[in-house]
Parts: sequence; C-alpha cells; structure tokens
Amino acid sequence: MTRRRTLGVLITLASGALRAQTGDARAITLDEAVRLAQQNAPQAVQARNAVRTGGAALRTARFAYAPTLNVTANTAKQGGETFFQGQLVPFRGDPWSYSKGVTSQLELFDGGRRWFNLKSANANLDAADASETLQRYQVALSVKQQYFAALAAREAQAAAAAQFAQADAQFKVAAARVKAGAATISDSLRSEITVGNARLAALNAQNDLRNANAALTRLVASTTTVTAIAGDTAEIAGIALDDAALAALVEQGPSVRSAAAAFAAARAGRKAAIAPYMPTMNLSYSLNGNAASQRFDPTGRPFAAQNATRVTLNFPLFNGFQREETYTRTSVAEQNAEAQFRDAKLLALQQLTQFLGAFRTAEQRVLIQQASIASALEDVRVQQRRYELGAATILEIAVSQATLNSARAGLISARFDARVAKAQIEALVGRDLK
Repeated sequence: MTRRRTLGVLITLASGALRAQTGDARAITLDEAVRLAQQNAPQAVQARNAVRTGGAALRTARFAYAPTLNVTANTAKQGGETFFQGQLVPFRGDPWSYSKGVTSQLELFDGGRRWFNLKSANANLDAADASETLQRYQVALSVKQQYFAALAAREAQAAAAAQFAQADAQFKVAAARVKAGAATISDSLRSEITVGNARLAALNAQNDLRNANAALTRLVASTTTVTAIAGDTAEIAGIALDDAALAALVEQGPSVRSAAAAFAAARAGRKAAIAPYMPTMNLSYSLNGNAASQRFDPTGRPFAAQNATRVTLNFPLFNGFQREETYTRTSVAEQNAEAQFRDAKLLALQQLTQFLGAFRTAEQRVLIQQASIASALEDVRVQQRRYELGAATILEIAVSQATLNSARAGLISARFDARVAKAQIEALVGRDLK
C-alpha cells in the first residue's frame, strides 16, 4: 500500500506540473492557425512580395512601348580672368548663363524584343502567383501537421488516462488478493510496474503536446503559446472526389502551374534573344534653350531656342558572338524548364498516388483499430474478472492490457496519418477538400 500511495502522489504531482506548463496555452481553431501562419510565415511573405515584384516588372515591360521624356535645366555663373590676344584680361561677358531643354525618345522597331519581354514578364508573374499559392498551401500543410500532432498528443493523453485507470484498478485488485493470501507479492509488484508505465505514457504524451504547441506557436507567429482545440479530435472527413477528378485538379495544381509558367517565361526569353539580330530604329526629339545675363534672372531673359528631330537606324553586324552566347543560354534555359515542367506533372501524379493511398490505408486502419480496441476492452474485462475469480494469472491480464494499449496507440497513429495525408493532397491540388 505504501508503494501504491507513493505512485499516486507522484502521478498527481506530475500531472499538476504538466497542467501548469500548458494551462496558459490559448486554444485556436485549425482555420485560425492556418490563416495566421499564411499571414506571418516568412516563406508566405516572400511569395507575396515576389508577386509584387512580378507586377512591377510587368508594368515596366508594358511601358517600354511608351516614349521617354526628360526635362533639364541648368544655371551657371562665370567670372575671373581670360586670355585675349595673349594678354590676361578680366572676364567681360555675361556672368550668368542659363539653359533648359526637353528631350523625348521612342523606339520604333526593336526586332520583337519588347514584345517577347512583355510575354516573359507575364509568364513570370503567373509563375510568382502560382508559387504564392503553392507556398500558402505548403504553410498550411506545415501548420496542419503540427496541429494534428497536438491533437494526437491529446488523444494519447486520454489513452494514457484510461490506461492508468485500468492499471490502478488492477493494482487494487492485486493488492487485495495479496492481502487475502490468494496471490503472491509478484502480482502486486507487476501491477505497480503497469501503473508506472501508464504514468510514463502520460508524461510522453504531455511532452509531445508541449513540443507540438511550441512548433505551432512559431508557425502562427504568436507571442503567446497556442494549442489545438480538443474538440477538433472529431472523425476524419473523407474525400468526395474520385481519382480522375483529383488527377485533373493535380494537373492544374500550384506546383504544376508554377513549372508551366516558368517554362513559358523561358520560351519567351529564348525568342527575345533573337531580337539583337534585327536592326533597331529610334525616333527622338529635343527642344533646348539658352540665355545669358549680368545678374541672376533665370526667368526674365528670352531664351534662344533650338529643336531637332532625329531618326536613328542601328544594325549591329558583329558583336563578338555575344548574341550567339545569349541565344545559347536562353535555349538551354528553355530546355531545362521544359524538362522540369514535364517532371513536375509526373511528380504531382506520383505524389497523388502516394498520398491518396496513404489516406485510404489510414482510413481502413482507423476502422480496424477501433474494432481492435472494442475487442481488447472486452478481453481485458474478461481477464480481470477471471483474475478476480482466481482463474487467470496477472501475466494474462498484462498481455491483454498491452494489446489494448497497442490498439489505442495504433488508432491515434492512424488518425494522425489520415489527417496528414489529406492535408498533403490539399497542398498538392491547391484547394481544401471538405
């Protein structure tokens, strides 16, 4: 009895300390955790900024067709001495001089360079947008994994509590039988070991919960510890779509779209590399004015105006094979992007097969483990009753309890695997599968 009281005190103290360590954790829903992480995660922020950068590059490519416009103004003052017919004489001109001008230039023909640059910018923006979607779902996957780990730890806590309750009840029976002389002290000792194992299971579950809470808190960028809502341990919802529908979604998923856009951008870059082989034609206009005065008066003097209109044709015949090198590089980049695009589609379909198989297998494991738990509970009840009647040994009860504990752990693992597999499929197709 002393050993039993000692174990009970230790378990009570440990449970109280562990509750104190997690009691301040704020419970949040899965949707809230995903939303906060997608808002604050560095990779998500970087992906959104990449979209902004791509939009700025597209705007620049569009306005490459617009003429440039520059306005200049200059004021200068001269003084001192100068040479006149070999003699050093004071400077006698107007000390103040002014100039102003407006210039504009428009590229009339560039061999298609601006057009292909525009297409490349469009493709790069599409790639950035697809990458942003991919990062959002990758962040969501990371959050869901930690959230589901917290749920699994809570389920493990509940299983450990049930395990301890059974072990404690069995210890009472064994202690009573030992006291009555119907069992040996070995039965009591083995019951104490079972109680200690239940305590260790509870401690491990609590430590897993703390670790999952810490990881979840970092992902959502919270200044206070957050945890999963215990009510989210509901049964896992199935996937209503069939394999063909999922495969169609995967081929339009964010990873495939990102690779397709990168391929389109590389192809446009290769076409733009042909433009330097073509002549270019530019139209420019300039209007300049000059004035001078004895005092500072930039607006009161009339300006002598000059204007000029120029049409320039440039046709580079040889530039040291720089054009050839550029075309080779862009052609290689296009081939590499094409290979990556092809592999991205095949990889997405491969991963769909893996994740879908894992999800369906986990679903069946859940059903099997639930049936195993029901059978194991009945087996433990029967063995305990037989032990009370002296028809079974403590070893038979220990085997039955170990089988029950294994079935509970298997159910927790199966639920976690099913949740994670479904989250992986959602990240792959780029949408939530409710």
